Amino acid sequence: MICLTVFTAVHMSLLGCPAVTSFDSSPTLSVWRALLALAVVFVMLATTGWTAVRHQGGPRDALEAELAGWRKERVGTRALPSPDAPPRRVAAFFASIGAARQTGLADRFPRIVGNLNGAPVSLRYRANRSSLGATLKTERERLGKAASRLTREGRHTAVRRLHRFEALMARDRQILAFDPSGSGKVAEVFGDLERADRVSVVVPGVDTSLLTFQKTARKYTAPVGMAQSLYAAERAAAPGVRTAVIAWADYTAPVGIGMDSAIGRLAESGAVRLTALTEALPGDSEVALFCHSYGSVVCGVAARGLPRRVSDLAVAGSPGMRAENVAGLGTHARVWAMRDEDDWIGDVPHLALGGLGHGEDPVAPGFGARVLSAAGAVGHGGYFEPGTGSLANFAALGVGSYDEVECAPGHRHCRRGISGGSGL
Repeated sequence: MICLTVFTAVHMSLLGCPAVTSFDSSPTLSVWRALLALAVVFVMLATTGWTAVRHQGGPRDALEAELAGWRKERVGTRALPSPDAPPRRVAAFFASIGAARQTGLADRFPRIVGNLNGAPVSLRYRANRSSLGATLKTERERLGKAASRLTREGRHTAVRRLHRFEALMARDRQILAFDPSGSGKVAEVFGDLERADRVSVVVPGVDTSLLTFQKTARKYTAPVGMAQSLYAAERAAAPGVRTAVIAWADYTAPVGIGMDSAIGRLAESGAVRLTALTEALPGDSEVALFCHSYGSVVCGVAARGLPRRVSDLAVAGSPGMRAENVAGLGTHARVWAMRDEDDWIGDVPHLALGGLGHGEDPVAPGFGARVLSAAGAVGHGGYFEPGTGSLANFAALGVGSYDEVECAPGHRHCRRGISGGSGL
């Protein structure tokens, strides 16, 4: 009864009705509760038409079928590595079986190999192209069969998903991770990841999903646009440095400014995935993380476990990093922070209480980050806009040109103590 009352009260407020705060069990109140609960169910059914249809025999079932086959498969007498095995173990396994067997595994188990940290990068690209093709075919068939049952919104969502899959399959795209289940996860590489001297990873925030991975309007507020902009700026800043940039939307981000965005649950699971990515990157390149909005919470939680190759961790428009200061992050990486003066995130209380909130403001003097200028960035989504000082600073960090970074007003010592920096 308590759960029903809370459930009903919340949805009464959403529907614009007075909330019920007592536990009165009168017949009239019970009827209202039942009617409101039914109304909520009908609203949910009406607005999630494609979601309900899509999960019937959807991507998760295809993955489960592959996992069953993967567990039974043998190379000679050896079992295949567990999908959650350490990247080094996975890399050693693939290095030992030869190109032909690698390709065979990618073609037979694309949903696994395409997301397998430690598998060769080129093999993951191949596997994800195959997985995208299969998913696109399945979704087209399902849409054709379910078209008459979908709401207008459901059909719109279904068509958007199809368009996203088609776009991701373009020949010039390098998809490092792809999972269409739920809201979807994806990561894309710009540049030659296997030969890069320096790798940058863009970690986006709230409302990141398969559908918002790339945008036409407000291009540079989406992961693909952010990464493309950063990659171009890095190449312009240091043409002789081999760079690669990853648009990393391979975690479940909060939807909207709600409870999930105010707590650390999704950041904790995202941090595990981010750490695994950085451990699996090929070669010995230095790595910089560029973490926007809630993405900075993910980076803050991940900081303590990041490998030493992660040399720089930069946050922009951060609600906090779930630490009270840089020392609390427990990282060897240099920590940088910036915030545009017009960014609304500055008005959000930076606190941590009973699991709510993400701690101190990273641009606050007491936090101890190296505070960078965000000149030219307009608002919360403007940090990766071409031509801005914020993007120029990110590019300088990405290529290791610490002499070129511009400190924020009042923070002129932000380069101090860095090899190659001017140490003003």
